[in-house]
Amino acid sequence: MKKLILLVMTGMMFVFTGCTQMYNSNEVALSDVNTELTYQTGVVTGVKNVVIKDNGSGVFVGAYTGTVLGSMFGRGKGNILSTLLGGLTGALVGYEADKANAQELFVRLDNGKNVVVIVKGVNIHKGDRIRIIKRGSKIVRVEKI
Repeated sequence: MKKLILLVMTGMMFVFTGCTQMYNSNEVALSDVNTELTYQTGVVTGVKNVVIKDNGSGVFVGAYTGTVLGSMFGRGKGNILSTLLGGLTGALVGYEADKANAQELFVRLDNGKNVVVIVKGVNIHKGDRIRIIKRGSKIVRVEKI
């Protein structure tokens, strides 16, 4: 039974952490199918590396998984302590694991307008020409052209 719980928790961890959207990818979201998207092109005038903070899901999944794993060890007060430590350790690991490296791009669009775009999963440099694909005001993807 404990092995089954462990397998379910591990599977949930991969499901929740797999929800991160990657930019500059050949994969598209189902919500983008049969939808009219717009794009703008421009030149990157500056790049700043940034870290995107956890939105809470990593902490939750980590704490939950750590608590379940911690509860499998010890007896009596030892079990309570291992459950508590497992939950706290899992929360910390989940918080760190759910952070993402990203880039803040300063872009001069072809129409002369300057914009700032924050994207993850790309490796763009100053001087690169890029295409910013959007659905309304939401950025779907940023890619080099």
